[in-house]
Amino acid sequence: MGREDSHYRPEGVDGRKFGSPGSGGASGRVPVPDAQFPRTPGDPGRRPGAGSAPVGRANPEQYGPEPVGRARPGQFAGRAEPAPYGAGPIRWPDQDGPGGTPVGRAAPPVAPGPPPARRRRRLPVAVLATVLVVVLAAVGLAVVRPGPVAGWLGSGTAAPAASAQAAEPDPPVVLAGPDSNAPVPTADGVRAALDPLVRAAALGDRVNVSVADVATGKALYGSGQDAPTVPASVTKLATAVTVLAARGPAYRIPTRAVAGATPGEVVIVGGGDPTLAVDKDGFYPGAARLNDLAAQVRKALGGTAPTRVTVDSSLFSGPVYEPGWDADIPTGGVGAAITALMTDGARRDAAAAGRTADDTQGAAERVPQPDQSAGRQFAGLRGLSGDAAQAKRGKAPAASGASAAAGAPAPGTELGKVESLPMVRLVDIMISESDNVIAESLARQVALARNKPSSFAGGAAATDAVIGELGLPADEISLADGSGLSRTNRISPSLLTDLITLAGNGSHPELAAIFGGLPVGGWSGTLDDRYQAAVTKAGAGVVRAKTGTLARVNAIAGLVTTADGRLLTFAVLTDQAPPDTLDETRQALDRITSALAGCGCR
Repeated sequence: MGREDSHYRPEGVDGRKFGSPGSGGASGRVPVPDAQFPRTPGDPGRRPGAGSAPVGRANPEQYGPEPVGRARPGQFAGRAEPAPYGAGPIRWPDQDGPGGTPVGRAAPPVAPGPPPARRRRRLPVAVLATVLVVVLAAVGLAVVRPGPVAGWLGSGTAAPAASAQAAEPDPPVVLAGPDSNAPVPTADGVRAALDPLVRAAALGDRVNVSVADVATGKALYGSGQDAPTVPASVTKLATAVTVLAARGPAYRIPTRAVAGATPGEVVIVGGGDPTLAVDKDGFYPGAARLNDLAAQVRKALGGTAPTRVTVDSSLFSGPVYEPGWDADIPTGGVGAAITALMTDGARRDAAAAGRTADDTQGAAERVPQPDQSAGRQFAGLRGLSGDAAQAKRGKAPAASGASAAAGAPAPGTELGKVESLPMVRLVDIMISESDNVIAESLARQVALARNKPSSFAGGAAATDAVIGELGLPADEISLADGSGLSRTNRISPSLLTDLITLAGNGSHPELAAIFGGLPVGGWSGTLDDRYQAAVTKAGAGVVRAKTGTLARVNAIAGLVTTADGRLLTFAVLTDQAPPDTLDETRQALDRITSALAGCGCR
């Protein structure tokens, strides 16, 4: 069985040696009743009061009375603000830990026979840009390098002409692209293929489904498509789309060092970069590093001896754990205290976590106070020890421009700054690895970009708001977090297909970065060992999707190319699956997406 995502874990696997999954807290929404989005001609419209006209949203009536799995639309509960959060080789495990295509990994060829054997490999950072171009092209976008991708990732300096190194050839396109002239499946054809599969006992009493054509936005199938459903880690698709829309693919998260109130004091100001490393041995390859920041500070201070380090992590507010998460999240190895300053996603031992990621399904022990831990690590890099190395929390002084005694920088003067990987790569890692800590940090970036509290509740409210800005129905999403660890999260399947359509139809090229990390059926991540059975093999290599798993919750949402070459988007969510049927439930989900892959459905 492939990697689990969200924080479903087999028994006996947690962050200590590494047992049980989690639930959520308060929820709510920001309704956007008047937002508009282009509609498919002839679309008869949404139900009254459902928000804006969505991409590809089907009229529920066309599916007949009470589609299978349809839940009566309910009201989302309100949410209250809680009280008072490079260069180098890409080195990712073959499987996600927990979920998706390793950064830089090319997708498998679409050809008869089993997928090629997988093996660990190191890819240069430049390959990420090319693979992303291939993915964007596969969803119909004319994005090439140089161009937007070059700007997002940062253009490298050209190699000297005398260099003996040959230019690295572009990788071949290995994932079958859609045929723009392929016929669109009919609603009747898709219904005939899916209706029997949606009724599978392994999916439980509530399975909600949405299928749409990416190019036209035309809805092709719906069964409970507008019903609020627990999404688990599929939540990260909403986090990815909204942070790319709010911050942009090129945005980098800064970590700054400023002069403190007394000579020799340095204040580290956290900007919310969860991937910040201590040195070159960090967990996330290419991440910004504290030792680089320390070198900048050393140069800026000149002869001023270091005295102490203060940590300013005040950018994030509210509780560091979502109030409704299960009690094992702090110790279970898949979540962490969310603070504005941390190193290596709050992992206690980044090097060991990297070595054991496969065995622990990505779980790793996390430090309870990530900001203070990062401060102590920085103090050590500045040569401090003993009491002086015990970094305390504080607030950075405002820069005044006044001179300080003995030639020391004035309080508040910036002494150095390092920046994270660009947002396009952080999103790719979040999806491919189903990284919960990155997801929560990126949700707060959405909040900061929309001037909302940078907390769990603020991130959720900002996500709702950006979805409304994109012209999608914000009343069909209600979040308590950005990762999917919370069971109180609710997303309708049709909103998920709306988000994927919007990212894939060429109208918002910056959003297409969500596709780079999606697992490939029968090849990578949470889909690594799926699509192997005879009844599902049609989906191997042509289904790309984000999965979500909590106890009795299974979800999958992504893209599939039909036998005729038409690119479709789908979302299948079940949150009342029978207990102890994980393998059967997953195969039932895979049969639905494989049916789309294997038919013209006309």
